[in-house]
Amino acid sequence: MGLFDDFNRFLENRLEEFLRNNPHLELEALLEQLREQEEDTLKLIADLQLQEKRSQEQILSTAQEIQRWHIRVEKAKSLNRQDLAAAAAQREAALLREGNQLWGQMQGVKERITQAKELLRKIQQRRQEVQAKAAQAQTARAKTKAQQPSETSGWWGATSGSFSGHDDLEEKFRRWETEEELEQMKRKMGK
Repeated sequence: MGLFDDFNRFLENRLEEFLRNNPHLELEALLEQLREQEEDTLKLIADLQLQEKRSQEQILSTAQEIQRWHIRVEKAKSLNRQDLAAAAAQREAALLREGNQLWGQMQGVKERITQAKELLRKIQQRRQEVQAKAAQAQTARAKTKAQQPSETSGWWGATSGSFSGHDDLEEKFRRWETEEELEQMKRKMGK
């Protein structure tokens, strides 16, 4: 597994280096991650709201059962059927406990909905911030590109300008070096 771990580490390092050299792509990756989180949170909220609706239906059904057994308790008492009245009262008490549990569960679901909505709000706010940074970075890149001298200006032709901006030769060498390293790793894996 060491070879695969090395290869995996190599790819992760190259990806990190690439993203450092292209911060606008890092912002795009972050935006995509935030979009996925927002989508997941929206699904969670929908699921929780469905659970809340089911809980409400169960509570309503249980309340109707409690009412039905309460009427039976009163009817049995009025007809001096204490044995039936006591059994009906026990059933009513069990249904009340069940109703209380259902109510507590529904309150827990409501709390989770509130938390999920707050999380969604924070994700959306963060996404807007990242979108603003991405727009600023794009504007800065366009401005830097516009300020770089063209290849025909100056006496040095294609190598004019500073090497701090986009450098085709540097990019070609990096690509070539990366391909060489991959080839070496493939040869090592083939042995």
